[in-house]
Amino acid sequence: MKTIEELLADPGVSGKRVFVRADLNVPMAATEDGTVITDDGRIRAVAPTIAKLAEAGARVVVASHLGRPKGAPDPKFSLGPVAARLGEILGRDVVFAGDTVGSSARAAVGEARDGQVVLLENLRFNPGETSKDDAERGAFADQLAELADLYVGDGFGAVHRKHASVFDLPKRLPHGAGDLIQTEVSVLKRLTESPDRPYVVVLGGAKVSDKLGVIDHLLGKADRLVIGGGMAYTFLAAKGCEVGKSLLEKDQIPVVQGYLKRAEELGVEFVLPVDVAISANFPDLKTKAPVADYATVAADAIPADREGLDIGPESQRLFASKISDAATVFWNGPMGVFEHPQFAAGTKAVAEALTACPGFTVVGGGDSAAAVRTLGFDEKKFGHISTGGGASLEYLEGKTLPGLAALED
Repeated sequence: MKTIEELLADPGVSGKRVFVRADLNVPMAATEDGTVITDDGRIRAVAPTIAKLAEAGARVVVASHLGRPKGAPDPKFSLGPVAARLGEILGRDVVFAGDTVGSSARAAVGEARDGQVVLLENLRFNPGETSKDDAERGAFADQLAELADLYVGDGFGAVHRKHASVFDLPKRLPHGAGDLIQTEVSVLKRLTESPDRPYVVVLGGAKVSDKLGVIDHLLGKADRLVIGGGMAYTFLAAKGCEVGKSLLEKDQIPVVQGYLKRAEELGVEFVLPVDVAISANFPDLKTKAPVADYATVAADAIPADREGLDIGPESQRLFASKISDAATVFWNGPMGVFEHPQFAAGTKAVAEALTACPGFTVVGGGDSAAAVRTLGFDEKKFGHISTGGGASLEYLEGKTLPGLAALED
C-alpha cells in the first residue's frame, strides 16, 4: 500500500488534482439556528491528510458520504455544514460544490488553485455510489475520475463498503493511503497479529448478531472477553437467566452457548454482568426525562415486565477490574443507553477503566467513540480512537475490506 509520503515524492502533487475519499459521516442535529454537527471527530481525524496535501500545492478534491439518502439529493443529508467546519479546522477556505459530478463540481474543481480545498456534495446523492451493479458503479467512478489526477484513500469508516468512490475509483487513478488509514491499519494489525498480553476485548452494543464474527475470530486470540450492552442479555439467557423485556435474540442462544463452551475449553475468560439497571420502558432520549421506576437488580433476577438498560454498579466494578491489568484492550459498543443520564454509568465506567489502564487501549469507533466524546473524556488518554466501527469489526473478523484491497493493488 503506497503511503501519502510516497505520493508526495513520486509523482508529486503540486498543481495536481488529488481526490481524497474521506469519511465525514458525522452526527448532526437540527436546532433553532440550523443544523449543527454534534461530534466533529471524523473531520478532525482526516484534516491532517488534507492539510498536508494542500500545503504541498495540491488542488484537493474531498468527497464523502453522509447518512443514507436514497440515491438522490436530500437537504437533510447535505455536506454543507461539514464544509464550514472543515474550513474552520484547516484554517483555510473550503469551496463547497453543490453536486458530485455535475456542473457545480466541475466548475469548482476546474477553478481550484494550488493549495485550495474543494468539498463535493454527498456522494450518496448519486445512485452509482452504492449500486450493486458493477457497470453502474463503474460509470460513476469514471465520472469521479475525470475530476482528479491522483487518489488518496483516507475514509477508514467506509473501507468495508464496495462503493464506487472506495473500491472502483482507486483502480482508475494512481493511488495511495492517507495517514489516517495507515494509522488505523497499523493499530488493527497490532490487535490481530501481535497483541501484548493479557489481551482483553470489551464488547457491547445492541445486538449479539452484529458481533458474532468478531467473537468467533477472537476466541482463540483474546485472553478475556467482557460482554455488556444489549447483547449481554442473549448471553445471560443462554446461561438460563430470566431477562424480562430486555433485548434478546432467541435464535442466537444456541450459537452463544457454543461460544461459552469453546471459551471454557480454550481457557478464555468470559465476563458477563452480575447486576443491571432496569426500567419498564425505554427512556425518552429527546427530552432525557428522568425514569421514575429506575432500579438495579441482580443479572439473574430481572422481572418479566422490566428491561435491562445498563450494567449495574457491581458490574461496573467487575468490568473495570478485568480491564485494569490488561496489556492490550479493544472496546467496541456501549454498555447501555449512554445517551440518557440514568443509563450512562456503565459506559462511563468502562471508558474510565480504559483511561486508567497502563496498556495499549483502543476504542473501536462507532457509538463507543461517540460515547467517549459525549461523556467528556480526554481523547488523548486513550491509545487510539478508531473512526470506523464497522470497518474495525470486519477487519477483526478476518474479512477482506474492499477499500483496503483496492489501495493495495
